[in-house]
Amino acid sequence: MTPRSALNRTLLALAGLVLLGGGLLILFAGLDLYRRHDLAPPAGWPLTTPADVLLGSADRARWSSQGWWWWPAVIAALVLTALLALWWLLAQLSRHRPGSLPVGGTPPQEGVELRDRALSEAIANEAGALPGVGHAAVVITGRPGRHRTRIKLTLTPEGTPGATLGALCEGPIGTARRSTGLIDMPTEVRLQVSRHGPHRVE
Repeated sequence: MTPRSALNRTLLALAGLVLLGGGLLILFAGLDLYRRHDLAPPAGWPLTTPADVLLGSADRARWSSQGWWWWPAVIAALVLTALLALWWLLAQLSRHRPGSLPVGGTPPQEGVELRDRALSEAIANEAGALPGVGHAAVVITGRPGRHRTRIKLTLTPEGTPGATLGALCEGPIGTARRSTGLIDMPTEVRLQVSRHGPHRVE
């Protein structure tokens, strides 16, 4: 799991918990479950019966007495929160695949570029032909200039992880790095043996 995906999952989990908790509290009040089942609402929670409102007249008057700047500040904070949420959503929808990679370095020689899918298929075909490998799957992720190769190999019962990893680095990975000029491109390899748990090697 990359740091970005871990952060996204953490934020989604926190947002989901907050929304779920708030929704349950409002549902309990709307269905009058606190009174029916003799439940104690959280301390300070204003919604306990179907007739309750989040901000009563006294609360609105008290907050309005803070000064003319109070409600504009609240509106500005809400707008800023909405903009940040929209920015985060657009960032998740943005392209995570590089699309094309330069051939021979950056900038590419004479404008020649290689599609990431074509390079992935070439690496997968070469890796799948290695001794002891039953299946190979390759995905190239990242942004231009920050590419990352993810390789998943399924070994046959006769395959050995050490020998397979060495052959992979000297063969398909080395060929891909030389052809693109991206010598330092990070590569993550996941080795999986039939009827065994996955073994992750970086």
